[in-house]
Parts: sequence; C-alpha cells; structure tokens
Amino acid sequence: MIYAGLTGWGDHHDLYTDITNKKDKLATYASHFPIVELDATYYAVQRTSTIEKWCNETPEKFKFIVKAHQYMTGHSDYRDHYNSIKDVFSAYRDMLLPMEKAGKLAFVLLQFPPWFDCTNKNIRYVKYAITQLVPYKVAVEFRNQTWFSENYREETLSFLHNNGAIHSICDEPQAGIGSIPFVGRVTDKTAFIRLHGRNVHGWTQKDRTSEEWRNVRYLYDYNRTELEWLKRQVEILGHKTKDIYIVFNNNSGGHAAGNAQDFLKMMDIRYEGLSPKQLRLF
Repeated sequence: MIYAGLTGWGDHHDLYTDITNKKDKLATYASHFPIVELDATYYAVQRTSTIEKWCNETPEKFKFIVKAHQYMTGHSDYRDHYNSIKDVFSAYRDMLLPMEKAGKLAFVLLQFPPWFDCTNKNIRYVKYAITQLVPYKVAVEFRNQTWFSENYREETLSFLHNNGAIHSICDEPQAGIGSIPFVGRVTDKTAFIRLHGRNVHGWTQKDRTSEEWRNVRYLYDYNRTELEWLKRQVEILGHKTKDIYIVFNNNSGGHAAGNAQDFLKMMDIRYEGLSPKQLRLF
C-alpha cells in the first residue's frame, strides 16, 4: 500500500480555501491524505489531551508519522529542562501512548542533524535511541554524507536493518557534506520517502537569519518530469516491501500539497476512509 501526505497540516493554504475556522484544518487535511508527519513534537513534548484531540479529529485509519524531539536527536541541549536524556525519551514515549492505543501511530522519525557524522560514538547513540523508543517503530534519517559514502553505505543499511529501523530515503539538494544522496534501499517491510525539494542555494543557512532560512530551505516545486521519476522509484520499491510512506516536505512556498496531489493522480491512487469533504454552499 502506498500512503502519501505532507509535513504538518497548518501551512498548506491551498487545502483550506473553503473553511473559515482554523480549528477545522486537521479534519480538512484528513479529507485529502491518509497520513501526516507531525512536526510539533520536534519542538515540544505534547500534552496527552492534545494527542487525543488530534486522534479524535482524524478518520479511523489515519496515521501519524511523529518526529522525534530535538533533544533526542542532538539538535539542542536537553539539560535546561531535563535531568537526563533518558528522561526525555521517557516523557516522549508516554506522550505517544494515546496515539498507539488509537492505532494511529505509523512510526517515530529520528532525523539527525547535518553535523551528526558516521562515527563509533554516533552509531552507539542511534542504537541507544532506537532501544529507548521500544516498543514503537522507528525510522532513521541522516543528513551527513558520511553515512552513505562508498566505505560506509552498506554498513549503514545493514545497521538499520539489524536494529529494526526504517531507512528514511531522502530526495534533497546535493549541497556537500550536509546532504545525502537518494538511496532507494529498504531495511524494513515499510519503506519511507521524504521529499525535501532540490533548492541547492537554500539548503544551508549561510548568512541568513533562522526565519529567512525557513522561507527558502524547502522552497521547491517538483515538475512533472521529477514526479515521473518519483513514480518510477516508488514502483521499484513496491517490489521490495509491503508499505510505502511518502511525505512531501517542500512547503516553504506552499508547493507540497499540489505536488502530492499530482503524484497521486499519476499513480492513479484514490483513498477510501478519508474525512468527508466540506460541502460548499455557493
């Protein structure tokens, strides 16, 4: 089965032209796509009531890919808020309980930063993080080229497979050490593709402010030829694995929703069991 969706549901304005209340966004989003990548959990461990609310606003078969907190992937320091990294993982696991109970958790995404290179220390930490997230399924995304260098690519894939982790296959700008190539290999019965766009000039921060960087980093509109290329990659993966999750993250300019819808048309995919679409009166 192929499941396609977007990162978050708040900023995809093309989906919400017929709604007047922003509280209806998630339910409206779920009338278009069967999955979403939840990135609010990267910034904060959410309240149980919030997780329950999101589960209640989505259809029975809807799934969340939940991004790991930034403390868990080394993007920032946990010590101002937690006594140990183990406490961070414990709070995060507890947060996921109502989503797991509702049957709406696809898996957790551990996205490591560009400076997280392939070293013995970091390999041990990835294994530790996966272990700390048991019993939840985990996908791992690297953003440092060393993991997929000629010397380490096969070992990286074997490591993910041996630890029961999903390999996050990325399409992203090729901008040096802080980016990885598209490696269409699976390490689990579930495949996962994240599409970040191909804006080479916006991929690294350089002298931009954080806000300026957010506005350009994922600024990209996949053209038809590129979507056809994606279609071929998905068809190849379909022979190697059971389920394929695809997330469009190229939303700095609001292109993700349209690209995902075009891709689904190319694949001739129509989902059943989505939220009912709101009816227009005029």
